[in-house]
Amino acid sequence: MYKQLNIKLKTDAARIEFWIVMGFIATALLFNIIDIIRVSQAAAGNSISSLLIPVLFNHLIIFISYLLLCFYVVPAFENKEGKASNTLIVFAFIAICFSIGIINTYFAALLAIKVLLIFFNRNKQNKENALYYETALLVASWMLIRVGLLYISAPVFLKYYILYDVPAAMIVYLYAIHRILPRVSLKRFKFMAYFGLMVLLALLSTLVILGVCLCAVNRFGQSVVGQVPSEVIDQFNFSVINGMDDHSMEAVIVCNLFTQLIIVIPAAWNIYKNRNAKKDEEIKTLKTELGKSDANLNFLKSQINPHFLFNALNTLYGTALQENAERTGEGIQKLGDMMRFMLQENMQDKILLSRDIDYLKNYILLQKLRVSASSIIIIETQIEDYTGQLMIAPMLLIPFVENAFKHGISLLYPSHIKVTLQTDAGTLYFDVHNSIHIRSENDPEKDSSGIGLENVKQRLTLLYPNRHDLIIRENAKEFFIHLTLQLDINN
Repeated sequence: MYKQLNIKLKTDAARIEFWIVMGFIATALLFNIIDIIRVSQAAAGNSISSLLIPVLFNHLIIFISYLLLCFYVVPAFENKEGKASNTLIVFAFIAICFSIGIINTYFAALLAIKVLLIFFNRNKQNKENALYYETALLVASWMLIRVGLLYISAPVFLKYYILYDVPAAMIVYLYAIHRILPRVSLKRFKFMAYFGLMVLLALLSTLVILGVCLCAVNRFGQSVVGQVPSEVIDQFNFSVINGMDDHSMEAVIVCNLFTQLIIVIPAAWNIYKNRNAKKDEEIKTLKTELGKSDANLNFLKSQINPHFLFNALNTLYGTALQENAERTGEGIQKLGDMMRFMLQENMQDKILLSRDIDYLKNYILLQKLRVSASSIIIIETQIEDYTGQLMIAPMLLIPFVENAFKHGISLLYPSHIKVTLQTDAGTLYFDVHNSIHIRSENDPEKDSSGIGLENVKQRLTLLYPNRHDLIIRENAKEFFIHLTLQLDINN
């Protein structure tokens, strides 16, 4: 109920946010249209359409950008699995539109905040999207920095540096972290290979920025500024076509090269190294925990074996007192089979289910020898003769049956035990139903804590997490267990 309510609240919050942003966009468009009408009336030389088209286009791009974030990026970042690769196109689209002024500063800030919210609400368990998560964080941070620089008296060169060099550094950094370093880390001279590739990328990015500065700024920018009305340029707020002198262009190009060599190359190397160190530490911790679990499991096995042998010897002793040597010999034969099982197969992690069933049947037959002379004791078994290839942890079922004979049998009062075992499509269904008798005060096992059942519960938790279902019910007269276990097939 709480989970459903929580999901509903998230949906309502997203819906409210959507309509608020739509209201902002519509209001801004309305005020811009009013300004266009006022400007066109004051300047008869410019028609309303020449001023209105850029404004409509501007707000349409903002609207599309927000829709992409809400209905594409958000679901992609919240998925538990699968790559959100196409989100890179969305981030690049928003960044380019902001760079050339199609998205104005106010809505750029809102979009950047939206991207940050998406980033912080992402599904952190999906490791496949690490590149796209980091891209979202860097793009949003870059947009907010650019917006902030517009409101302070920063040097013109710094604005150009943030506009050109920082995006180039971001792209090279992301490519180094998620593409270059994972590949060169397996090589012998990995740092030399990494450094060589990064120098080539730095030179390539510098050439790209040089081409952008020459073509988009000095050539295309001047032609556009000379032909497009000033009101249109004000509406678009073109950032990359504002004229740049040769000195600023040279400084931007040189700074890009030095940024790549001095900042990006060592930063990417160290960040990747630290991340790998953290992963190695996590793997080491998991191995340590696995070792503890394995040691604990071996300890549990060592507890089970002596406990059962003690009970088996008591059974043989009782049989020897009641019957002649023939029945005692049969009991010793069954015990020999069981001890062979414990010495050979019980030490394995997994055995064939058929072998564990044989052991279970031998144990029940051995117990029947002890109580066969009593007519008030009823023992029923419906154990499937399984011959398939399913595997099971050894001696996982016997503690339940042992507990049934320990607490469910009395030579003085009517008693019953019923054991059922069957398999279906890789799933084991096991039931034990027995009577309960209060032990006498002088019984040495009256206050026994039932170590067998506690052990098997721990083993099930360790060996079959989320693959078993154990139900235990008890009342004053009866005890019942039902175990459902999903088993593996022997390969």
